Order: sequence, then C-alpha cells, then structure tokens
Amino acid sequence: MITFRRSLVVALFLLSCIVLLHSSHSPKLLNPSHTSSKPIPNQKQIQQEKSPSSAELNQPPTPPLHSTDPASKPLRDRLRYQFPYDLPSKFPAYIWQTWKNTPASPDFLEHFRASEASWTTAHPSFIHQVITDDDMDPLLRYLYAPFPEIIETYRSLPLPVLKADFFRYLILLARGGIYSDIDTYVLKPADQWLPQHINRSTVGLVVGIEADTDREDWAQWFSRRLQFCQWTIQAKPGHPVLRDVVATITEDALRMKAAGILIQGMMDKSVMEFTGPAVWTDAIFRYFNNPLYFETARPPTGKNLTAQDFSGVKEHRQLGDVVVLPITSFSPGIGHMGAGDADDPMAFVKHQFSGSWKAEEAGRPAPVILEE
Repeated sequence: MITFRRSLVVALFLLSCIVLLHSSHSPKLLNPSHTSSKPIPNQKQIQQEKSPSSAELNQPPTPPLHSTDPASKPLRDRLRYQFPYDLPSKFPAYIWQTWKNTPASPDFLEHFRASEASWTTAHPSFIHQVITDDDMDPLLRYLYAPFPEIIETYRSLPLPVLKADFFRYLILLARGGIYSDIDTYVLKPADQWLPQHINRSTVGLVVGIEADTDREDWAQWFSRRLQFCQWTIQAKPGHPVLRDVVATITEDALRMKAAGILIQGMMDKSVMEFTGPAVWTDAIFRYFNNPLYFETARPPTGKNLTAQDFSGVKEHRQLGDVVVLPITSFSPGIGHMGAGDADDPMAFVKHQFSGSWKAEEAGRPAPVILEE
C-alpha cells in the first residue's frame, strides 16, 4: 500500500527529473566572443587586424558631426559661456584697485593712503583688494585658464598702463564689483550712486561721463567728443560690454603681435584707442546700438544713439541695463564741461589724477583744466 509519504517522495523525484531535463535543453547565455560562426583568430592575426596602416595614421581624426568642443567657438561665445551674465543678481561686494604694492608695504605711497582707505571706510562690508603688478599675472592665469589667447595678450602688452587698463576689464568681467583707480577718493558709498526709483535688479553696469565737450579742438585732449571714464566702473560679472571690450583688445593685440608691431612706439593704435577710454566708449555705444539688446536699435525704425543723446545730462539716465551718470558723478571739481563741485549731490567719486605722469609717459595726454 502506497502511503502518503511515499507518494510525496515519488512526486518530488519526478518533478526533479523534469526540471533537469528541461534545463539541459534550454538555451544558455553565450560569451559574445563565441557567437560568431567564424573561427577564432590567433594572437598574430589579432595584432595584424589592430595595427593601422601608415596611410591611416597620416589621416586627421574625423571630428564628430556636432562638435561641442568650447575651444572651437569664437572668443566672445566662450567668454559668454565661462562668465554668464545674471542681471537680477546683486552687484558683487568687491572693490578692485591696482598699484605696484599693497598698503601694507612700507613702499606704498603716502599720498595714496587716504584715497585708498576711503573705499574701505565707505564700504565696510565689501572685500577691498589692491592687486599688485606682480599678482595680476597669477590671478589672471587662474581666472582665464581656458583662454590662452587672453593670457598671451596680457603678457605681450608692452606698457604697464596697457596691462592696468586691460586688467580692470578682465577682473570685472570675471568677478564684477567696483574697479577704481588708486588715486580716487570716495565721496558717497556705492549704495547711494543709484536713486531709489531705479531697481538695482534691472542694472548691470554703471558708468560715468568723463568728457562732454563741443570745442573744435576737443581731439587734442580727448579720444571722443563724449567719452565714458574708465577710472571708476561698477558692473555685474559677465556684462556684454565687458565681454566685448575684452575680446576687442585681445583681437587687436594679437593682430599687432602677428604683424610684429606690438612694441612701444610701433603700435598702430594709441594707448587711448587701444585699451583706454576710446575702446571703452566705443564698446558702450556698440552695446546701445546693438539690435540684439535694444529694441530702439532694430530696423526699420531703429535709431543709433550718439554723443548728442548724452551731452549735458545732469541726472542718472538708464538705458536698458546700463545707468549713465553725469560728468559730475566721477569728475567733480574739474571746472569745465558742466561738472559740478565735490559737494554737489551728484558727486560720488573724486579723481585726483595723481597718475598723470604715467599717462604722459605712455603717450596718453594728461588731464588738464580747460577754459570754456
């Protein structure tokens, strides 16, 4: 008599046999190297198949159909990618100045101490850096490592004043904040430069007028009839005007270097035109008249802005994300072109022009008091 236990044992035995038979006929996962019906080549054949011919070695690699290599893009596009512009952000709390040595050095000139200290006193929460000539190169190597042409340009500039000009644009493009010459004195802190009715989240660049003259002999003293000063600039990082001026100087410098004329006394541009107020002013006007940024510049009704549109301004004027300050703001007390005195409500920064000797040495005309 077959008991229940024996029946269970027999059933388990039969079930095991069925499983074993099924698995012996099931397809197995094969090594990909054994899936081909071709014979397996020996080691010598493998080496011969892997070794390219000399003709193949001489052929350049085929680039991908849609190359994403940033180095293949124009300089302005790469700068835009590296230093994105965020208009709604706050102005960075940086103050940048340059000189041969820092205030901590005993060699720092005494007549600069009061002006340099005025920036720290007026902006106690800001990071205030005086970058020395020796520190500029390593700092730029750090900030502009992806741009060898910019590093080459900076190192190739034959005059200190050219490097100082170039540096101010570079540091503001990368980090933003305020750049001001070492011989400038703060009259009002930066948080008072813009009136309350101007929303700071809509402003990315603050510039002041340096020259506004209708004299027939203006070209003897200035590079443009109306020009913007570059001894004091406030900007958010990545602003298009800064990107444009950096690219323009780089292109001009490398062009002159290739022609063998990037040498003092041989350049085809003056300091003013190359790195000074001329190239800065031109970049600002290019921005104002660029239809990509301003509807007023778009055809068919577009109108180019010129010096006449800013001549004689007495108050802040906002165009897009740029605020233009009147000549009094950064040039009070000069005694001409409509500038007010240092106690004028619109006077923010006083330039003492202590570096005029450097300007004359470099071929840049020193500031003078003109009679109207």
